[in-house]
Amino acid sequence: MTVVEHNGISAFEAVVGRRSVRRFLPTPVSNDVIETILNAAARAPSGVNAQPWMVHIVTGETRERLSRAVTSAAEVGSQSAEYRYLPEVMNEPYLSRRRKIGFDLYALYGIDRRDVAARKEAMLRNYTFFGAPVGLFFVMDRDMTIGSWLDCGMFMQSVMTVARAFGLDTCPQQAWCDHGGVVHQVLDIPAQHILLSGMALGYIDPTAPENKLVTERAPSATFAARHT
Repeated sequence: MTVVEHNGISAFEAVVGRRSVRRFLPTPVSNDVIETILNAAARAPSGVNAQPWMVHIVTGETRERLSRAVTSAAEVGSQSAEYRYLPEVMNEPYLSRRRKIGFDLYALYGIDRRDVAARKEAMLRNYTFFGAPVGLFFVMDRDMTIGSWLDCGMFMQSVMTVARAFGLDTCPQQAWCDHGGVVHQVLDIPAQHILLSGMALGYIDPTAPENKLVTERAPSATFAARHT
């Protein structure tokens, strides 16, 4: 593993302080840091140690080319979804949570929630990685089943947590999967591999209003059952 300096924050701080950043500085992230983060995250558990995850690292001209291609597809409403992420009908409390984060984010953007054009423009920022210099795309073999989705989720969480030890932030971006066909084509991802999610990686822009968003979390008393 490449040895690089990190800021030594605690595991608790790394987890509790994690949030989805929606505007990054253009400051480059070194290849050594990216490699160290991925090697550390690979300690994530997986059933029978299958380690089903694969990662495509996107920077530079390829990042720009991918961004242009997917933005163009999104602007004309052309989709090639990899899979369904949410149910067609969301029940409570999930619907209220979804609406709240949307309304809170639009407020920080200064967008009226009835302004469809401005909302679409804000959505399209996903496809510029919110300005982050690094994009990560997580894929796995389509032959793998539900257990491997869990494994890949734990790997992604590990990436986001370890990144914070290097002063970096992230934004997991399932939005790229709405245009999975374009991502597959530009990055030459084999058809046998399913795109699970994208992720922006970089240094937070502390002046951006949208980065003031801190989402609410339900306390453990609402989701944990104790059996004694």
